[in-house]
Amino acid sequence: MATFLYKLGRFAFRRRRFVALIWVALLAVAGVGAATAASPAADSFSIPGTEAQRAFDLLDQRYPGTNADGATARVVFRAPEGESMTDPANKAAVERTVHALQSGSSQVDRVADPYTAKALSKDGRTAYAQVSYKVTGFELSDASKDALEDAAKDGRDAGLRVETGGNALQAIPETGATEVIGIAISAVVLVITFGALIAAGLPLLTALIGVGIGVSTITALSSTLDLSSTTSTLATMIGLAVGIDYALFIVSRYRAEVAEGREREEAAGRAVGTAGSAVVFAGLTVVIALVGLTVVNIPMLTKMGLAAAGTVVIAVLIALTLIPALLGFAGARALPSKARKAGKRGKAGKAGVTGETDGRDAAGERPNMGTRWARFVLRRPIAVLLTAVIGLGAVAIPATSLELGLPDDGSQPTDTTQRKAYDLLSDGFGPGFNGPLMLVVDGRDAHAGQSVKSAAARVAKEVRGLNDVAVVTPPTFNKAGDTAMLNVVPKSKPSSVETEDLVHDIRSTADGIAQDTGARTLVTGTTAMNVDVSQKLNDALVPYLALVVGLAFLLLMVVFRSVLVPLKAALGFLLSVVAALGAVVAVFQWGWLSEVFGVEQTGPIMSMMPIFMVGVVFGLAMDYEVFLVTRMREAFVHGERPGEAVVTGFRHGARVVTAAAVIMISVFAGFIGSSDSMIKMIGFGLAIAVFFDAFLVRMAVVPAVLALLGRSAWWLPRWLKKLLPNVDVEGEGLRTQLAGTADGPDAGAAREPARV
Repeated sequence: MATFLYKLGRFAFRRRRFVALIWVALLAVAGVGAATAASPAADSFSIPGTEAQRAFDLLDQRYPGTNADGATARVVFRAPEGESMTDPANKAAVERTVHALQSGSSQVDRVADPYTAKALSKDGRTAYAQVSYKVTGFELSDASKDALEDAAKDGRDAGLRVETGGNALQAIPETGATEVIGIAISAVVLVITFGALIAAGLPLLTALIGVGIGVSTITALSSTLDLSSTTSTLATMIGLAVGIDYALFIVSRYRAEVAEGREREEAAGRAVGTAGSAVVFAGLTVVIALVGLTVVNIPMLTKMGLAAAGTVVIAVLIALTLIPALLGFAGARALPSKARKAGKRGKAGKAGVTGETDGRDAAGERPNMGTRWARFVLRRPIAVLLTAVIGLGAVAIPATSLELGLPDDGSQPTDTTQRKAYDLLSDGFGPGFNGPLMLVVDGRDAHAGQSVKSAAARVAKEVRGLNDVAVVTPPTFNKAGDTAMLNVVPKSKPSSVETEDLVHDIRSTADGIAQDTGARTLVTGTTAMNVDVSQKLNDALVPYLALVVGLAFLLLMVVFRSVLVPLKAALGFLLSVVAALGAVVAVFQWGWLSEVFGVEQTGPIMSMMPIFMVGVVFGLAMDYEVFLVTRMREAFVHGERPGEAVVTGFRHGARVVTAAAVIMISVFAGFIGSSDSMIKMIGFGLAIAVFFDAFLVRMAVVPAVLALLGRSAWWLPRWLKKLLPNVDVEGEGLRTQLAGTADGPDAGAAREPARV
């Protein structure tokens, strides 16, 4: 592989105009496709295989025209102190608002008048109007949302407090200025790392091109492939982070090769042949992790994973081709000013090109922070290993109290109208009113002598006797008379453990009734759907983890030609991801440092968080493992002792890996400023996970374990050595080939063990 990539890098350097033109053309085509594509499909949060989804499907069949999954809004009215919602003036204001809601949009299906539906609180101060739409929340037009907001303003003008909740107000979350700050920090880190604006700008430019092509392609294909408007969110986040990192490693290796005295075309070829090999396999681990999300069988998660994986593939291809082409255009300007002023590459030395510190050690190398840190770890491997593991273990302790759920209006910021409506309904009608359960009684296959009416009556009676039940509404029947629908209001809030237990209790009770009557009862509604999603994600976590880690383990065995190094990489990843989950629980569930991170409402951790972090963080963690350890493997293959190889890997890789980690942390941390609690949590979780994995696991645990293992770290059974393909990631075959070339730059010296 190294030989092929070496030739590809030289070709891209020589034919830079042609290569650059191809990528510009692809960006233009994708942009035109996105601009002319049909509107994105509506997001459908369907969960195949769950009881809640089967109930929704049954409602669509038995209650045609009701649109069970259509958007809903609750307009909540609160009378001033000392007044009642039944006062004539207040009642007239509510009726005007209801009329405005009914006539405000053609997408409105029906509006339930509070007085007709008896939607008044016991104290008479709170009422609500239920608005049902013909379309989902994502299909709701801006005009319909504006009409909803205008109707609420009419009620406020009459002296009432009016707030609006429900999924009709779904909107694309805003990330604020912190995302821009994250990109700005990335730019500063690149400038410090490279010491040249041109070199610093290349990773940012190519990452933006890659994300532009990826997101534009997703938009262009959204209608054809039924991709929703949210599919590009993860693609943007991951594509930007890995795009910068992959380009960073190629450019850094190129500058190191130039520092060795090689011509720029040769340096570009070698950079792509060596660092490019690491980029390919690092990209493969990320793709495996993202594509593996399909095993969860949640369409939205599957689409996000596949879209992000496609963007990662684009980032890899750009790093292998566009980066060497742009390096050809940049010429000497890609080098720091000190190297350019020196006039000769041989005089520039490593300090001028790579920015390392002055002064050579006994081995003739220039020591830097990476060198000094690696030697420190080699002297005290047990102490470093125990400190890192115990520290991460302590941070992971809160993960033992992990509670999972999905966000609702109760998790919205306190200044939003959705949260205010949620609180008003909780105060007026009870906490469980914000998350009613819907029971669907299917009597089509009832036993002889049994009717759906008798079955529904029994369901209502037995459910009323369960713990945590506040209200059970009378059943309503479809026209065919074979299906009944009941609503159950819990006493506890939707995201509570008590409500989740109630869902399971109702289903257990329904199973017993079904055995006696033959009429099955299904529990659905937003709250029940959230419970089913959480359970589905929990059930999929272990198979997903086994699939992703297993495939990546095999891939890393091919890369490192070792059994223990991939095993160490997988165990280190598990340690960092559990510690990251502990930090997420401490901040978002326990409320520690909540003010610092802008967490206004603590509560259960998003159900997708564990499996999402496993997939994304595993792929990104293996990036640093591949980039850092392949340099060690390269040094070991070229004749260095195991300890020397660790030092060499850190001397050449620690600075760049540190910069890459800081960049990725900055990108993810930029999403902490989002107005959406879910995106805020994802941004924090990914940022802290990368911090733990890059600086504690890869920088401390990895060298400590390799120091303790010594030469056995690179052990591989003979039978397995014959079985595994030799992909030559460390470039040994390339080095031998170039050493035997008459005009090769290493013709005279490459036969000696070298530190590449």
